[in-house]
Amino acid sequence: MSVESVPRSTPPPEWVLARRRQIGDQIRAARLHANLTQEQVAHLVPMDRATYNRIEQGHASAGIDTLILIAHVIGVDLAHLVR
Repeated sequence: MSVESVPRSTPPPEWVLARRRQIGDQIRAARLHANLTQEQVAHLVPMDRATYNRIEQGHASAGIDTLILIAHVIGVDLAHLVR
């Protein structure tokens, strides 16, 4: 699979959006398993709850640092969120 440079104005391919939604589902499942609310995780990361919600819904992508913080707050390995 080749990776081409994609201009920022071009939306990501559908397979990338689908994978983003899968990661959001993993984050949500881990958060619920840890008995945490979106508000609690967002506060501890820190970020606003709306941004956190967009990440869980797969509507926004999170940088690696943010994913590391989310995993830490939830109490799981980063690899668990991106499997």
